[in-house]
Amino acid sequence: MGTQLRGKAAIITGGAGGIGRAAALLFAREGAAVSVVDLNRDAGQDIVREIHEVGGRGIFECADVTSSSDCRRVVERTIREFGGIDVLFNNAGIIRRASVVEISEEDWDAVMKVNVKSMFFMCREVIPIMVKAKGGSIINSASGWGLAGGARAAAYCASKGAVVLMTKAMAIDHGRENIRVNCLCPGDTDTAMLRNEARQLGEEEDRFLVESAKRPLGRMGRPEEIAEAALYLASDAASFVTGTALVVDGGGLASSG
Repeated sequence: MGTQLRGKAAIITGGAGGIGRAAALLFAREGAAVSVVDLNRDAGQDIVREIHEVGGRGIFECADVTSSSDCRRVVERTIREFGGIDVLFNNAGIIRRASVVEISEEDWDAVMKVNVKSMFFMCREVIPIMVKAKGGSIINSASGWGLAGGARAAAYCASKGAVVLMTKAMAIDHGRENIRVNCLCPGDTDTAMLRNEARQLGEEEDRFLVESAKRPLGRMGRPEEIAEAALYLASDAASFVTGTALVVDGGGLASSG
C-alpha cells in the first residue's frame, strides 16, 4: 500500500468504470478510504470488493448525481463511514455525438445535467465539510474538448468548457479556505464511453479507435494514466496547484490553435 493519500477520505463519482474505477483502486492503494458512487450497482459493488481484497477501505453508494437529494445522501453516508471528506473527484460524465441541429433537447439537457449540474450539486454539499476541516481537494473531469472544439459533439464541448471555467471560478472563491479546485482534461482514453462514441457515429469500432490514437504519442490513453494525474491533484504533491486545467492527452492538443 502507498501513502500519498494516507488518512484521507475520497468520493469518486462515476467510480464503477473506466477512469473512475482506475482512480478508485489507485486512491485506495495509496491509503484513501474511497466512496464509490455510480448507477451501476453490480460494477460498483465489484470495485469495492477489489478495494477490500487489497486491504483498502471502500463503500459503494448507488446514486444519481443529477439528483440533489442523492448527492446529499452520498455525502452524509461518506461522513458517517469515514468521518470526513478530503477529496472529491467529480468524474461522472456522458457524451452524445451530435451537432446542435442533430441533438435532441432531451440529450442536450442530459449531457448538461450529468457533466455540469452534478458537479454543482456535489460541490455544494462537500465544500462546507472541507471548510470545517480547513482544506481539501476537488478534481473535476473536463476534457481536451473543453479547451478546443470537436466535430459533432456540441453539447459535450459546451459542458466540458463550462467545467473548465467553473473550476477556475471555484478555485478563486475557495482558495482562502485552503480548498484546491482543479480539472483534468484527458484526451481519448480506452474506455467503454469512447467505444460507445463509435456506435453513436455509426462507425466501425476498430477504425474509430485507430483514428483516436492519432496524436504525438501514437496511442490512446489508459484509464490508469488519467487516474495517476487525478492522484497527483488529490495529493499533497499538488499543494500549490489550484485553478488549473491539466491536459493529459498524449499531445493531442499540442498543435491546436
